[in-house]
Amino acid sequence: MAQSMNNSVDLTVKATSFHGMGVYGHILVGNNALEFYNEKNPEDYIQIPWTEVDSIAAEVLPGKIIPRFAVITKQSGHFAFSTRDNKATLRAIQKYVPAERMVRSASFIDVINLGVRRIFRTLTGRRD
Repeated sequence: MAQSMNNSVDLTVKATSFHGMGVYGHILVGNNALEFYNEKNPEDYIQIPWTEVDSIAAEVLPGKIIPRFAVITKQSGHFAFSTRDNKATLRAIQKYVPAERMVRSASFIDVINLGVRRIFRTLTGRRD
């Protein structure tokens, strides 16, 4: 059985981990780490200590809807999650991650605009 890194838990919510195939389970936001446990196999878990978190990136759609968020770590890469209540989860995470490290990820339209600008710069040879 996996041992929790947290002494106290602020929030427990049903979640989906998008690390490989979508895996259903629970996210625990606690005083020492963000933890994800698979609901079918408790030995399949992700534990991310707050000291290892580099930033949190959230996708925000019109109407302030947050479909998913990603935890970017210093060494292990990034982990994408979606919970039943992403806003409440991010509010709980705010206690442990400073506001300057919680960022809004680029929307689909922003990514398309950047691509068009880069193509235009490449074709015209401009370096703006």
